[in-house]
Parts: sequence; structure tokens; C-alpha cells
Amino acid sequence: MKIGLHIVTWDFPGGPVAIGPTLAAIGAAAEEAGVSDISVMDHWFQMEALAPATEPMMEGYTTLGFLAANTETIRLGLLVTGVTYRHPGLLAKTVATLDVLSAGRGQLGIGAAWYQREHLGLGVPFPPTAERFEILEEALQVCFRMWSDDDGPFETKHFKLAETICNPRPISVPRPPVLIGGSGERKTLRLVAKYADACNLFSIGATEIGHKLDVLRGHCDDEGRDYDAITKTMLSRSNPADVDAVVEEMREYAKLGIDTVIFVPSGDPVAFTQRLGSDLAARLEEL
Repeated sequence: MKIGLHIVTWDFPGGPVAIGPTLAAIGAAAEEAGVSDISVMDHWFQMEALAPATEPMMEGYTTLGFLAANTETIRLGLLVTGVTYRHPGLLAKTVATLDVLSAGRGQLGIGAAWYQREHLGLGVPFPPTAERFEILEEALQVCFRMWSDDDGPFETKHFKLAETICNPRPISVPRPPVLIGGSGERKTLRLVAKYADACNLFSIGATEIGHKLDVLRGHCDDEGRDYDAITKTMLSRSNPADVDAVVEEMREYAKLGIDTVIFVPSGDPVAFTQRLGSDLAARLEEL
């Protein structure tokens, strides 16, 4: 089992001038610790479940570009891009740029979006749920077309592109990996089976995770997709300081097929990341 790191808060000691140096130190500590992936949120306002909306929040792809310059091996992506935040042609170009500048370490993490307050706050349209899922599927189709050899026009219900030029193309072969976040059984996991290289679930208990993965397997059968080819990642709520307890918990998830467990730093994010390498990474790798 691999370890991922998901950064969700930016109120580092020292204020805004400390964000860059602290993030660079997190990247260095993560590579030393053997972390396989770093992700950040794709939000404009902080999530109210974590802190007031007015707390610091960094723009996602700019942040990943900074991490690309300060790391060498770690895969970089957002967990996850809200499909309403960027036109899919621009999104495909942005992810391709990240992939080129990181020497093939870019990833498209994407979902249907949910945070209405930030859309209303910045004047960005927030369609109803059913329409957002239509847009999500079409955005994936646009990205795949943008990353293909065909530069010609492409049209869907919601998007009309006269030219799908994306030069330079991504370095990753055949394209940057796609992760779809969410666990909705009827729509989200169907899209995972049809389009994605990876999924992300919340640690909602082994029984429920097992059920979600069974649903995904059924969608893969319907789509003629190899279920085992999809990487299964999970955002953990566990405190990695209790190493023995975390290892036993993750043993159950590993048996279900979870490939990567993603931890959210608390306290000093650099020290937190260093502890992952010194205390946990080797033991989880054995699972």
C-alpha cells in the first residue's frame, strides 16, 4: 500500500510569505518519506466544514506548478478539480502543461463540484446536480480529445470546440492519468469504470468501502473494463501517529484492494510528513 499526502489548509505560521517555503519543505519531506502522491484541494474559499470560508486558500494548479519545481518523483494532482471551475479545453491545456513541466507527473483529478457558496461568491455558474454530471462526462471526453492526435473540431451537448489543439501534448503515455473523486453508486462510479484510471473514496468503514468497490466492479463488467486496472485510493481520517492502529486498519482496506491511503497533515505539516516516512511508510508498503 502506498501513501499519499493531501494538503487542505494554508494558515501556516508566518502568514502568506511562509506558504511557499513551507510547501517546498513539505515536498522535500514527502519525497524523503517515500510518499507517492501529493494533492491539494481545488477550491477558491476554504471549506466551511474545516474553517471559515475566509481562511487562506491557494489556487490549485498554480500550487501544483510550484510543487513540480520543488519535487522530482511525486505524482501531482488536485483532489479534485470541480468540473464547473474551468472550461474543459482550458483544463486539458492546464493539466498538459503541468505534466510537461513535471516531466510526466501530472494527474487530472476531477469531480462534479459541490461547493455552491464559492460559485455564488465569485459569480461562477452552478448548474443543478444532474447537469453537472452531464458536464463532467463531457469534460472528460473533451480532455481525451485534446490529448489525442486529432486537432479537429469536437462538439458535445454543452461544449463546442472549433479546434482541439494542445501543443505540447502531455508527456505521460498515453495521457495523464485520470482520477474521479466520489462514491455515488449510480453516476460517479459508473464514470470511473468508463473513463478513469483511479478512484478516490472516503474511509467510511471497511464494510461500506467493500460495497462501493463491488459496485465499481459491476460497472466495470458492464463497460467491459478491467476492474484491476483501476487504482483505488482512499482519503483517511486516521491519525498516523498511532502507527500500530493505522497499520491494522489499513490491513483490512488493503485486503479489499485499496492501493493508496491518503493522509491529511495536522499540526506542523513538515514534521507530520517526516513521521510518515520514519514510522509508517515501510509498514504500509508490506501490506
